[in-house]
Amino acid sequence: MSSTAETPDLPPPPTRNPRSRALVITGVVLVVAFFGLTTFSGFYTDRLWYVSGGYGEVFSTLLWTRVGLFVATGLVMALVVCLNIVLAFRLRPIFVGMGDPNGMGRYRDAITPIRRWVVLGIGAVLLVFTGTSGAGQWRTFLLWRNGGEFGSEDLYFGRDIGFFVFDLPWYHFVVDLAMAVLVLSVIAAALTHYLYGGISLQASAGERMSGAAQAQLSLLVGLFVLAKGVDYWLDRFDLPSETGSLITGITYTDDNAVLPARNILIGISVICAILFFLNVWRRTWMLPSMGVALLALSAILLGLIWPGIVQQFQVRPSELDRESEYIGRNIEATRAAYDLTDVQIEPYTPEASIGATLASLDGQTKSTPLVDPQVVRAAFEQTQQVRGYYSVAPVLDVGRYEIDGTDRALVLGVRELNQDGISDQNWTNLHTVFTHGNGIIAAYANQRGRDDRSQLDTESAGDTAAGLEWAQGTQANENDLQEATGGYEDRVYYGENSPEYSIVGKPSPDAEDYELNLPLQGSEVGASTTFEGEGDAPVGSTWNKLMFAIKFGETNFLLSDRVNENSRVLFDRDPTERLQKVAPWLTVDSDPYPAIVDGRIQWILDGYTTTDRFPGAEKDSYSDMIDDALADATTGLQTIPTDQINYMRNAVKATVDAYTGEVVIYEWDTEDPLLKAWMSAFPGVVQPIEEIPDELREHLRYPEDLFKVQRFQLARYHVTDPSDWYQSNNRWEVPEDPYAQRTFQPPYRLFVDGPTVAGEEETFSLTSVYTPFRRENLASFVSVDSDATSEDYGTMRVLELPNEQTPGPNLVANQFASDEEVAFELAQFDRSGARPVYGNLLTLPVDDGLMYVQPVYAARQLSDASFPILRFVLTKYGDDIGIGSTLRLSLQDLLTNAGGGTGSVDPEPEDPTEGNVDPEPEQPEETDPPLEGSAAEQIQQLLTRAEEAFTAADEALAEGDLAAYQENVERAQQLIEQALALR
Repeated sequence: MSSTAETPDLPPPPTRNPRSRALVITGVVLVVAFFGLTTFSGFYTDRLWYVSGGYGEVFSTLLWTRVGLFVATGLVMALVVCLNIVLAFRLRPIFVGMGDPNGMGRYRDAITPIRRWVVLGIGAVLLVFTGTSGAGQWRTFLLWRNGGEFGSEDLYFGRDIGFFVFDLPWYHFVVDLAMAVLVLSVIAAALTHYLYGGISLQASAGERMSGAAQAQLSLLVGLFVLAKGVDYWLDRFDLPSETGSLITGITYTDDNAVLPARNILIGISVICAILFFLNVWRRTWMLPSMGVALLALSAILLGLIWPGIVQQFQVRPSELDRESEYIGRNIEATRAAYDLTDVQIEPYTPEASIGATLASLDGQTKSTPLVDPQVVRAAFEQTQQVRGYYSVAPVLDVGRYEIDGTDRALVLGVRELNQDGISDQNWTNLHTVFTHGNGIIAAYANQRGRDDRSQLDTESAGDTAAGLEWAQGTQANENDLQEATGGYEDRVYYGENSPEYSIVGKPSPDAEDYELNLPLQGSEVGASTTFEGEGDAPVGSTWNKLMFAIKFGETNFLLSDRVNENSRVLFDRDPTERLQKVAPWLTVDSDPYPAIVDGRIQWILDGYTTTDRFPGAEKDSYSDMIDDALADATTGLQTIPTDQINYMRNAVKATVDAYTGEVVIYEWDTEDPLLKAWMSAFPGVVQPIEEIPDELREHLRYPEDLFKVQRFQLARYHVTDPSDWYQSNNRWEVPEDPYAQRTFQPPYRLFVDGPTVAGEEETFSLTSVYTPFRRENLASFVSVDSDATSEDYGTMRVLELPNEQTPGPNLVANQFASDEEVAFELAQFDRSGARPVYGNLLTLPVDDGLMYVQPVYAARQLSDASFPILRFVLTKYGDDIGIGSTLRLSLQDLLTNAGGGTGSVDPEPEDPTEGNVDPEPEQPEETDPPLEGSAAEQIQQLLTRAEEAFTAADEALAEGDLAAYQENVERAQQLIEQALALR
């Protein structure tokens, strides 16, 4: 028997199943192919979209710019890092010390045979990640390549503003890329040297690094420190656009501590870099280490501690004296950046009591918009949608049209398709039958009919009128807008609520139409139709069907007979989205609005150029500045990395055809340097301003988001004296909406006359008010000329009130709510099972004063089918409040409460109960029927007759019959006096 133990036989290792391996490889290939094909389908269909819309050059410019930046930045990173890895490998020691002190032998043995693949893999990963980051800088690159000069210099460095806006961001990117490349190169080279023995942490101090490793790493670190010095030099120019605790821009501390510190750090960086370069030949790290320590210590002491000391002990004790000069520069730059240099501010002392006749007031206020675009949406939808699958926007739009020779403000809603209302939710219905909306719904904003005289009184007209005077609807008598515009194409394939995609087109011209259409009054299109435009992409070929099937995840593109050789796909149909695709460098206004131009429904959009690099101008959040009770949560801001801006211009006006989807962009601000740069980068995309058709120009208006940003900044920057600015003397703020907490009151479009505009004619304006900072009384009224055909377009005028307690919107809302007469009238809502809905609280100049006007709607409670109907109009002038079922009746009540029906204060009437005599009102002329009912009913009858007399007076005046006009006015005043006596 042998003394040695026999080793038992071990089972052989399991053999790999070739079939399993093949399945794994096949699965990986399929997953990669799926993601690759999905990405390619999006790319391919996007290209079809651009080419079909006539903007193929935009797609090409974006593509090749991104590809070029991807390749350039990715290759720089990959090549430099990989080159340093290869150099480190080739400079490795020939013999690694005995005993393998680093313990890296097994790793070397594993990596060396595949080192080329490892290097290539590292390079590929770096290329992808760096290239992706570089491709995202296409805006920065194109502005650098195409930017010019602003023609004005910053107030500190004396450089043209174009350097800060166009050049500086690109220089920062290049330097940051260089520093990232050098850092990764140092790490990669150090790891390679450590792996192959060039660096040995276990060796003695003098032998821890080979000469080659020291030379390579010293050179790389020296270059990094030199790049950091360049970065310090560039950081100096960031100070004018950095936000501080007091202002945006250079302050006393920046000027006297931060800037000198950065200059010193530049010098230290250069010295430190030289020490590292010398270390290529020297065999000691002492001097470079001291240089790095000095640089780090200086960055802390000079960059952080010293500015804090200056701020605390020099600035804070006398901040105004130290910062006054810098505040003045901030004020000047901010007013220039937001185009506030030409705002016309004039003192205005409103009259405390009204001094006009009812006829005069009625004439001055007849264009007041009583129809709230947000409140009446339900009335538009439920009375004019005709079918359950049509809807309008959540907030309607306001436009103006000339009807019977008079400019009229109309509340507009495009009747768009609402697929949620389609009863049979199948693919064929959703994407080939229900493809579009139809027409525009319009109501007169001042609640007066086509004659612009008589006012709709819902109290006497009942619920059938919905409280609206229709200018365009489904009934035969609701076609005023259509007549004024000469008719228009009413099919709406592109809008704010359009379906994700629709497939249109039939196999042959004589084939049956299958798109459902809503026949409207005056339209020649029947109950079914076929889209006849170019569409966004052809989908007849098998390849295109496959691409769209992958894009939308829908096999019916390949299987359905509705997709034929003539079919086209409509997608990306929202007007804002279409403009952003054509001009991705624009910030788009959040409120596209429809207009009928040359027989077509056109969506009109405003495009802005913005930047956060304007030196010295105050920087604020764009979304915060445009937020109000009507604003959408999303914004069109996409051109800067953050939400902060400090420069804004209305650079372009754009249209999107609601039928064809055609996007046309027109130059608007011909002096904007940012627009010029983008027009150079994308030639042919923006049409010259001279190409704007006259009919389109009539519907262009001052954009809301720009006005909101300007009013936000003007609230503080109307003060131009640095001391007053610092002390917040006369600082204003945009008031909070009385019926929506923690949001601004939205601006309103009004026809404004009086002291805010030149001449006597009304001007279509965008208006708002200010209150003093953290107070509720009124500070000023601001308006901007919104008529693009006017020479005064864009002129902003401010009526600044003296320091008196003129109530602001929130105080007025409280006064309305607490007024006894208003409370009594509104109490009927509760008794009838309705609830009051308060409309927009308007402020308008009237008769040398400011009048508040607010519509009050009634809506049935606990009913989804109800919609608000205008029941009362509240008015306030000075200390007096009026209420009535129409604006005219409310003004009558206002005059009554002010002391007389004609604006003059009548003497105190005698007590009718004196001597126990029953009061007997003076009966009107014998031609009037006798008064009946209670005293309140008789008063209402007298006021109704007075309103009829005023209407007759308006008609007589229009016919030129002055005698009849005077007779009817006198009769109306007599009737009002009789009502007062009876009251």
